Amino acid sequence: MNIPQYLKYTKTHEWVKIDGNKAKIGITDFAQHEITDVVHVELPEIGKQVKKAQPAAIIESVKSAFDIYSPLSGKVLEVNDSVLGSPETINQSPYENGYLFVIEFTDEKEIADLLEADSYKNLI
Repeated sequence: MNIPQYLKYTKTHEWVKIDGNKAKIGITDFAQHEITDVVHVELPEIGKQVKKAQPAAIIESVKSAFDIYSPLSGKVLEVNDSVLGSPETINQSPYENGYLFVIEFTDEKEIADLLEADSYKNLI
């Protein structure tokens, strides 16, 4: 299972890459493996306010639909349109090309609730 050390994680299997006051968000390698073949993605609208631990996106697979929770609160700055037309990218490249969206987070203290790679590895 691929768990990059430079990312932060949630107990609900989202990953976060912090860059200043921005956070790039996607699902982990473990999550995409459990979800199986992704066939459809619904992303939040640019400008939408998302709240930590609240649903922000939906991923549908051949198995079911899964809510994707925002790891931090903030405003959506960017969505990865390429996964809309090629949702299988999430399975192929969950940490790079298959990211979901980028937010400008509003509460830096929320970062402390995220898991380090070793803690996430122990969780799964």
